[in-house]
Amino acid sequence: MAAEANYNAMRGNNMMNSLEKDFSNGADHLDGNMSSENALRRIRTAGSISISPELFEKIYLSPQNAVKGDLRKTFGNPTPLALCGFLLSLTPLSCDLMGWRGAGGNGAAGTGTYFFFGGLLMILGAVGEFIVGNTFPFVVFGSFGAFWLSYAATLQPFYNAWGAYSTTNNPKDGLTNASFEASFAFFLVTMGVLCFIYMILALRTNVVFFLIFFTLVFAFSFLASAYWQMANGVTSNLPMHLITAGGAFAFVTCICGWWIFFAIMLAALDFPFQLPVGDLSHIIKGASDKAREKDKEQHSA
Repeated sequence: MAAEANYNAMRGNNMMNSLEKDFSNGADHLDGNMSSENALRRIRTAGSISISPELFEKIYLSPQNAVKGDLRKTFGNPTPLALCGFLLSLTPLSCDLMGWRGAGGNGAAGTGTYFFFGGLLMILGAVGEFIVGNTFPFVVFGSFGAFWLSYAATLQPFYNAWGAYSTTNNPKDGLTNASFEASFAFFLVTMGVLCFIYMILALRTNVVFFLIFFTLVFAFSFLASAYWQMANGVTSNLPMHLITAGGAFAFVTCICGWWIFFAIMLAALDFPFQLPVGDLSHIIKGASDKAREKDKEQHSA
């Protein structure tokens, strides 16, 4: 009985030690030998979880901001879900635009993908970002989710977007006037303007996220130019070359997107190795950071 009591006492001491705060790195330490029940209880009762601004911007694609409550500890990170929807839509579309292996048709074969990956997943991701208080990703994912739904609806015969411009009474003739190409080009131009704004804002996050919008600006610009050339009745290969160039820039966007998606998932699962994304938070400091530095200088003086 005495030996058992000593064993229980030693086991209790070891458990208390495993629950002690690791003040060397300022974080709660969970020992690898701890039982799952005790670990979960420790996590649930932890007062706060510290995360560096660089890691936060890498995981959420947004500068770290103060949000009331513990929503970020309660819900999963919605960012990779929205990225997944974006990539599974844009990657095959970029290949279609470049005409790889005989692909074409403005990506019409992926209409369902645009609805359920690009539209559905990105809208769900946007709602998740809204819940956890990340304004920038919320707006980005929500706007691109609407873009994919709009593009899919344009390709869907039910909405008659193309047929409304038919020059004959028989839609099967496939004859359309230049008004459709000229009108649709304005939608692509406005998406390019939106991506240009996002590109400027992404300077507060990381290099890879900045490159995503940088390449999208060129992709939408080339595609809009192609539609306007078709509207002007250009019969040369110029419109097709412009579409191919737009698809090429979109493909570079996808490469950056897959990179940052993989980086976020590695960080989320605490892998022993990480992918660099080129943190930019230390280059362009926020207004609140500058205000704090100014206050420190005034107090020190």
